[in-house]
Amino acid sequence: MNSPRVQTDWASPVMQERVRSRYAKERRFRFMGFAALALAGAFLLFLLGTIFANGYTGFLRTEVKLAVEYDPFTLGIDSSALAGPGAENALNTANFQGVMTAAANARAQTLGIAAKDLVSDGAWLALREAVRADPGLIGKRVDVWVPTSGDFDLLGKGLIDRAVPEANRPVSDTEVAAFDTLKSDGAVRTTLNTTFLTMADSTSPELAGIWGAAKGSLLTLIVTLLLCFPIGVMTAIYLEEYAPKNRITDMIEVSINNLAAVPSIIFGLLGLAVFLNFFGMPRSAPIVGGLTLALMTLPVIVIAGRIAIKSVPPSIRDAALGVGASQIQVVFHHVLPLALPGILTGTIIGMARALGETAPLLMIGMRAFVTDVPGGLTTPATVLPVQIFLWSDEVARGFVEKTSAAIMVLLVFLMLMNGLAIYLRNKFEKRW
Repeated sequence: MNSPRVQTDWASPVMQERVRSRYAKERRFRFMGFAALALAGAFLLFLLGTIFANGYTGFLRTEVKLAVEYDPFTLGIDSSALAGPGAENALNTANFQGVMTAAANARAQTLGIAAKDLVSDGAWLALREAVRADPGLIGKRVDVWVPTSGDFDLLGKGLIDRAVPEANRPVSDTEVAAFDTLKSDGAVRTTLNTTFLTMADSTSPELAGIWGAAKGSLLTLIVTLLLCFPIGVMTAIYLEEYAPKNRITDMIEVSINNLAAVPSIIFGLLGLAVFLNFFGMPRSAPIVGGLTLALMTLPVIVIAGRIAIKSVPPSIRDAALGVGASQIQVVFHHVLPLALPGILTGTIIGMARALGETAPLLMIGMRAFVTDVPGGLTTPATVLPVQIFLWSDEVARGFVEKTSAAIMVLLVFLMLMNGLAIYLRNKFEKRW
């Protein structure tokens, strides 16, 4: 016979102590979860704060005002040469460097420093743009704001500690005094660095820009998306809706899952061997980078697509088949639209991963020093992660802020892509 069940006395001291112990454990668990969340948030804020503190000055530049004489004899052109069809060629062949050198030497002599310590090597580009906007400047003497040298740029942004002994800082006391003189005369200013947002790489940090790498990333991702999205979605549909369940399909599924975990540098070696060495495609081109990243992203999209398709209730398929729809109509008219939010979300996340990859692109030569904005899929280019890597390896102090500024641009790019994923998921999501 079973012994009679003894009713628990919840009011007894023993049971009350057990209840208090359980509640105490729950409070400790909640506290540890909150502490972990707060610690992760603190690290994130520290990371973002450090990047912003080091990088916001990368979006600024220091300029000096010079009295420039647009001498037609020195330039080798006059205003009439800029009125005909060969105006652009005349601008490109004009001796703006000579005009800039004369103006910089005249100002630098009054300050007791060398002209190379006053203005940037590419300061003459500002003169050319001014003449392009107003050809009537030729033959006139006007004040023009041009970018300063790298050391003066750091002085203008307050990134050089003047209290450090002269032997341990990049600028001499004479250069510091010259900068202070310019500042007191109102001949130096710090303004938005449009060059950073519109130009490509340069050996001078004050002239280096991020647009070349940003456009290279955009072209590379376009190639990646056009290849891996349709192939990945069709593969997921076939494996879930049409493929028979046998040993071959099991092997394919295992291979896809394994490929998603393969280190990215392996895909770089594959791209190097296949696209460059075997097919002879152009090195450091967005089309090769896109093909390589497509190989890496394809398994991720296939897995995300299969999960999204599998999450569609079987009742949707049964109802469509019950009213006479064919298998392909069931898939493309009912299953795929319902699975589309998950497929798009997985695709965007895979593309965001591809955007941040560096190793496979280094293997196919996309670490070249490219000073021009890429004009197409086959022209030499680099990408944002590789550009950050290259700048971080530079010795010049000015590239430190450029590195952090480029990281900020990459983070904005990633946030936009993830925001797009959230928008598309909410737009196409259907509830049943």
